[in-house]
Amino acid sequence: MKPGLRVALFAVAVLCLVPAVWHVAAAMPPFGSETAQYGMVVNKLGPELRHISNMVSAVNFDFRGLDTIGEEFMLVGAVTGAVLLLRGSRGENIADRADVIAGRAVVGRAESTILICRVFGPLLLLFGLYMALHATVTPGGGFQGGVMLASGLVLAYLGEGYRGWRRLVGSRVMDLFEGGGAFVFALAGLAPMAAGAAFLENVLPLGKFKDVFSGGLMLIENAGVAFAVTGGFTLLFLEFLEETRVVVKGDGGAEERR
Repeated sequence: MKPGLRVALFAVAVLCLVPAVWHVAAAMPPFGSETAQYGMVVNKLGPELRHISNMVSAVNFDFRGLDTIGEEFMLVGAVTGAVLLLRGSRGENIADRADVIAGRAVVGRAESTILICRVFGPLLLLFGLYMALHATVTPGGGFQGGVMLASGLVLAYLGEGYRGWRRLVGSRVMDLFEGGGAFVFALAGLAPMAAGAAFLENVLPLGKFKDVFSGGLMLIENAGVAFAVTGGFTLLFLEFLEETRVVVKGDGGAEERR
């Protein structure tokens, strides 16, 4: 596309958006006015209508659930783009090793690093799982828990090295986590429509207040986010780390990925 045409399309898009932006800006409260009304409404309706005590989850998965789906698929699109750009033709050989930059000394992992990663890696995975499971009860949720789970897998790389980490982390499994999690979230919104309800309208038992299994449909939405975020961030880490591999000549003269 020519630069002039791109600028013209951008100008048309801006002209179409200006009325909507102006309408929203004009409806906003004056600068310095009280803005706590929304929070008070959420605090009142969340426990009563959804039997949950974490109001952040109430906002994310109920009051503005459609926006959260949009954000989730933005993450999926960004990760997918990064994977398409970086994966290339490297292959999936888990026996490969990282490249060595000329002139830079190769420093082995200290025993203290290995010990810390082996101790805190599983603990971080457990805490991430706890955060994801208790989204409707305590601060946290699928996104926060998913980031912690992916970070725990990075500690496995730091403690066990590249080969051990690649045996633990399969790119196809993480692809399934990322795409499957986003699909589950979207399905949680579409399934109620098949029963005659609105998009993302709760059709499941709400459970008891402050119970782990409270919130009804929020539990499924949160699980989808946890899987998608865990898979997405782990895929990014995997692709970034695999960028350090190099092609070298094998014994028979053929090129091998290292």
